[in-house]
Amino acid sequence: MKKVRKAVFPVAGLGTRFLPATKAVPKEMLTVVDRPLIQYAVEEALEAGIEQMIFVTGRGKTALEDHFDIAYELEATLRGRGKSLAALDSTRLPPGSVVSVRQQEPLGLGHAVWCARDIVGDEPFAVFLPDEVMVGSPNCTRQLVDAYEQVGGNVVAMLEVPPEETHKYGVVRPGATEGKLTEIVGLVEKPEPGTAPSNLMLPGRYILQPEIMAALGRIERGAGGEIQLTDAMAAMIGTQPFHGLTFEGERHDCGHMLGFVIANIALGLKRDDIAPALRDYLARLG
Repeated sequence: MKKVRKAVFPVAGLGTRFLPATKAVPKEMLTVVDRPLIQYAVEEALEAGIEQMIFVTGRGKTALEDHFDIAYELEATLRGRGKSLAALDSTRLPPGSVVSVRQQEPLGLGHAVWCARDIVGDEPFAVFLPDEVMVGSPNCTRQLVDAYEQVGGNVVAMLEVPPEETHKYGVVRPGATEGKLTEIVGLVEKPEPGTAPSNLMLPGRYILQPEIMAALGRIERGAGGEIQLTDAMAAMIGTQPFHGLTFEGERHDCGHMLGFVIANIALGLKRDDIAPALRDYLARLG
């Protein structure tokens, strides 16, 4: 069983739900409390043992790579003023640990993952959707890696949602369950209301085998006229083990404005430096 060393971050989207904020700033650079969304995802990857971050980008996204580079002028200024550089520690990644490839057409999540095929090579890899901030101890990807090391194959995070919300997500058709692991016997991307095979959705964390790349190259466009990662995974079921892991922790969907605001409040309340004042403010609002 090969170690999971690489992770793919599909970050080419335009972030139109957040305009005008995302006119000149990548959506993944919007901050929750004091760090951008992409940093939460990269820190989660690092804590899970991932060694190489593969950004699938588009035009105007160079700020993502710059964020994880050395900022000489900033660091020199901080040193000159006698200030700590500790806040930058998790943004300074070693050479070669961040690479990028362009997704030249907006053809969906599956296509974005497929664009990383040459860098992934013949290794298992993780996929992160940075819109989804996953908070847990151990973190979501660490839980997936631990499960992968037990059962091998493909392991994806799962969460329960109300049945009336299943049409928004990729949904699992579950098989046998043992503890937190559930065999996946089918997957449906954004099923029509009332037709979902369960209320178990995929919140944007995956460990996949490299054979998924060949499947992505074969499948037709699916929901929304896009190449869907869910459809490629469904095509591979029966040829490799597929399991879903029920994630123990919090999920914050920062892909829309309400979820983004809630994430700022929820994570702010976990910070000792600002939580007391934030609680006081929220209490005054009634």
